[in-house]
Amino acid sequence: MYTMENHNSVLGIREYALNQGAAAIAVDIEEDIHPGIPEDTISMRVSPHQVQRRKVTELKEQEPTGVYNLFAFPSECNFSGLRFSLDLVKIIKEDSRRIPRSSSVCKNGKWMVLIDAAKGCSTRPPDLSKYPADFVAISFYKLFGYPTGLGALIVRNDAAKLLKKTYFSGGTVAASIADIDFIKRREGIEELFEDGTVSFLSIASIRHGFKILNTLTISAISRHTTSLALYTRKMLLGLRHGNGSSVCIIYGCHNSRELCHEIGPIISFNLKRSDGSWYGYREVEKLASLSGIQLRTGCFCNPGACAKYLGLSHLDLLSNTEAGHVCWDDHDIMNGKPTGAVRVSFGYMSTYEEAKKFVDFVVGSFISPENHIGHRNQLKGFDRGSIATGYYLKSITIYPIKSCGGFSSESWPLSINGLKHDREWIITSLTGEILTQKKVPQMCFVSTFIDLSQGILVVESPHCKERLQIKLDSDVNVGARENVDLNGQRYKVDSYNEEIDAWFSKAIGKPCTLLRNSSSNHDCMLSEAKDAITCRDAKSKLNFANEAQFLLVSEESVLDLNDRLSSHVQKGLSGAAIQVSPSRFRPNLVVSGGRPYDEDGWRKLRIGNNYFSSLGGCNRCQLINLAQKDGQVQKSNEPLVTLASYRRVKGKILFGILLRYESGDGEQQKSDSWLHVGQDVHPDYI
Repeated sequence: MYTMENHNSVLGIREYALNQGAAAIAVDIEEDIHPGIPEDTISMRVSPHQVQRRKVTELKEQEPTGVYNLFAFPSECNFSGLRFSLDLVKIIKEDSRRIPRSSSVCKNGKWMVLIDAAKGCSTRPPDLSKYPADFVAISFYKLFGYPTGLGALIVRNDAAKLLKKTYFSGGTVAASIADIDFIKRREGIEELFEDGTVSFLSIASIRHGFKILNTLTISAISRHTTSLALYTRKMLLGLRHGNGSSVCIIYGCHNSRELCHEIGPIISFNLKRSDGSWYGYREVEKLASLSGIQLRTGCFCNPGACAKYLGLSHLDLLSNTEAGHVCWDDHDIMNGKPTGAVRVSFGYMSTYEEAKKFVDFVVGSFISPENHIGHRNQLKGFDRGSIATGYYLKSITIYPIKSCGGFSSESWPLSINGLKHDREWIITSLTGEILTQKKVPQMCFVSTFIDLSQGILVVESPHCKERLQIKLDSDVNVGARENVDLNGQRYKVDSYNEEIDAWFSKAIGKPCTLLRNSSSNHDCMLSEAKDAITCRDAKSKLNFANEAQFLLVSEESVLDLNDRLSSHVQKGLSGAAIQVSPSRFRPNLVVSGGRPYDEDGWRKLRIGNNYFSSLGGCNRCQLINLAQKDGQVQKSNEPLVTLASYRRVKGKILFGILLRYESGDGEQQKSDSWLHVGQDVHPDYI
């Protein structure tokens, strides 16, 4: 029997029980506390869930005393922070009849108790002289923050005699013979249960952690962390949107100071928009990371508490799993419900300044003003005076090799895949992994240029003395065609000789291979989405672009972003001044004219005699925070942090729009269509 609020580690124990024919049952436990009633008469209200069995094992009636039952509960729930009464140990062991159970189980035998104190030990370790549990599991990582993967199982001597172990390794047996069935096990329980050589280097560091705890004392740590948690809960619960609706829903706290003393120093919560919809926990986590705040998100390996507090039924959980949701993925909202939560944890090293920084982060990132500002109206207050509304094409940039440098051209031909030769090549590792600047920042120093008249791709790198010239109509290995997968789609690609691969390996400082899309007629179909904001091009032909054939950025939008970046420096919201150019966003097309973010409302547009459809805003990632300076790649939090403050829509940070090349008469475009810098851009608004 175990409480719903239990870590997956306890559910793992259940597997042994069910496989051996035992019954398992989850229960919800609440204390019935009545003023004036002595503590020793405390009662528990138990709500049992269904009994679980895989096979039935008949018990011998003459040996009922040889049956043992196990009850497992956490001293502190790692999802909600709820602290369970340790009186459960005595009630279960000494008078288990006081807790009602299903009549079909637990009629015989002796009860033993396991306390999962991995979370609770950090601020309120159980006193085993008062609460004689049989087993207590603790985690040194939770106590000290180091080392990971190391903990302890504390076992009472009389309970240790019942434990049996089949597997052994290393020196965990006293003697064994290889070619006959003979082993002599060690008598010491701690030796018997070791699996090979222990992590003695990590164990040696534990004494330093205990030294810190003994210096600070557990009681002082408890008071310190409780005060930080109370402050943060109070501030979060008091947050309101401009329309008066609550911003934060906290799990496990009943919004009263009287009950919060039974909650540990963690806060699990989700955030709501002013219209009542949820912010996804992944959105909160990503924005917090940009602000230097590390949060834990998801279900925290506690599926029972997660489902209980989030109101997820078995049908919800199964439906989410069938739809592809698994632990650690990005599916944070499904069918309008959160699939997990955000958790803040306080320890002895936490400070008030950190708690305040977190609250300020929530206020600045998730509270809507009185009049809710939607995506189309996020530029309220912007005024550059009278600006001409004529748009023209300012620049054209082609990126032949995915994630490497591009080059600009005054004119460039179009193909059914977008700009001719744009992202037609990729670089992969020797294991087949597609390499990008996110994984190999040095790729940004690889510059490219295509000479259409000579039919060559020219590639240069500061790490290579000679520039590389690759013929467009040859140089590939004939007969060496293979397949690669990108964004869930399969491409046929051609490879090159060892000399070319060696050049690129030296250029990026990593063994790699250059590959080229072998067919311009390859139809890369991405998953079609109903919401245009997801920016998925499901109808056009792509080379190795992630989402669409073209990315368009407005020069005026970049200027407005730079104004905001300067303003943040002046207000002390960021460090050194930073200004970005349109090239930071790796656009194919830069337009000029009109007002900032006019492009958000474009449905279709014409450039010269060529027609394009907008697929919506481009969701930006931390790649735009990488900058080149003095031959080095420098990373900061800008401009993504500033963009997140005013360009965030449903968890996406949008800047620029994605385009698809269209035909005016519904048929394939002519292969000799060209774009020219200076051409007028004629948008058709939504």
